[in-house]
Amino acid sequence: MKRTATFICRECGYETVKWLGKCPSCGEWNTFDEITVQSAPRTQQAAFHSLTPVNIRDIDTQSGERVTTQSEEFDRVLGGGIVPGSLVLCCGEPGIGKSTFLLQVSSELSETKKVLYISGEESASQLRLRANRLNMLGNSLFVANETNLEVIAQTILESEAAYVIIDSIQTLYSPRLTSAPGSVSQVRECTLRFMQMANDNAITFFIVGHVTKEGAIAGPRVLEHMVDCVLYFEGERQQSYRILRAVKNRFGSTNEIGVFEMTDKGLVDVPNPSLMLLSGRPIDVPGSAIVCSIEGTRPVLAEVQGLVASSPLAIPRRMSSGVDVNRSLLIIAILEKRGGLPLANQDVYINVTGGIRITEPAVDMAIAAALISSAAQKPLPCEMAFFGEIGLTGEIRTVSQAQRRLDEAKKMGFTKCMLPFDSLGAIERTDAMEIVSVKNIADAKKYILG
Repeated sequence: MKRTATFICRECGYETVKWLGKCPSCGEWNTFDEITVQSAPRTQQAAFHSLTPVNIRDIDTQSGERVTTQSEEFDRVLGGGIVPGSLVLCCGEPGIGKSTFLLQVSSELSETKKVLYISGEESASQLRLRANRLNMLGNSLFVANETNLEVIAQTILESEAAYVIIDSIQTLYSPRLTSAPGSVSQVRECTLRFMQMANDNAITFFIVGHVTKEGAIAGPRVLEHMVDCVLYFEGERQQSYRILRAVKNRFGSTNEIGVFEMTDKGLVDVPNPSLMLLSGRPIDVPGSAIVCSIEGTRPVLAEVQGLVASSPLAIPRRMSSGVDVNRSLLIIAILEKRGGLPLANQDVYINVTGGIRITEPAVDMAIAAALISSAAQKPLPCEMAFFGEIGLTGEIRTVSQAQRRLDEAKKMGFTKCMLPFDSLGAIERTDAMEIVSVKNIADAKKYILG
């Protein structure tokens, strides 16, 4: 066996034969890890053979029909159900419910197909105790406790399971590599093996992945490129609601969300996320605005809270939760420069309630409205919703699917909506909804302050 050493960037997977301080691919510093690969002699390597391409019209798609589950929210996130032979990566913070949810899905799928649950963290008895507590004892659910990749691969092929759960990918290791489990090379090698098995044997894999303290997936970024679908669990562990978001999906729309409630019997679907996110909303309180957001293909209403308070610090504090902090700083600067709102000596806090994170630019209008309301100590109309993107010159720009946003607001009992002036041509005017169209942030401020 020949041993060769190489260096791999843990952020992007770039390989080099020598250590580098800065990665030439992603530009990150001190991210190269040394690995040693054992390669077989050339005489033992398999000979290459040519492939016979198939016309795309002749490919059979019957085996690729989706498998639906009892969870409509989970099927929605996946794009309509589970695609046989797919590789799904489930990520989230410790204790948020990844293992519980996959055990729940495994128990349900085992009623019709054989499911193999590979646990590298918990013993078989610990899994049985959790299954007893949640009443998730499937008919064809088999459990194995192993971390050796070669043993796991052989077990999967011999078991002829249709679904395999790997919990978690950071605990597995390949004997071919000398690096420790969870390293860049080990994670990539294990995921590559599962990807090949999924493609060759039509086995559906669900892989649990850890996240770093910054919220990113632990391991190389190439891990996200190798899998078919990346699902993120969002929400606070202290709260009962969990949000499952599709960050990547080759078989459906990205940023699609499913909302669940954590109970003593596992995760239960929440069919109306808007009702959940608006529960407990304060009435006639300054700094509270409702945004009409589109998450994937679903319109969702969420509450955006803003607090403006005088700062005793030389540099006022800026904090945000649920929205991008850089986007928040941009809106604060626009409100000062274009809207005439004095915030230079004020602390500004922004929060999206319910544990949801909104990344689309339509939330700009709600953030600005909440801050204007808080600074002026004037409550916004409780029956009004907001959406629109704010440009650097203070203009309010149109966003997509304006009619769907209005329909969701109307369904939730809202009778007013502030939206961009350019969106008027994309909506149907009705007497049930009062439309307030604005061209710039100055118009919005004038309406809010009366």
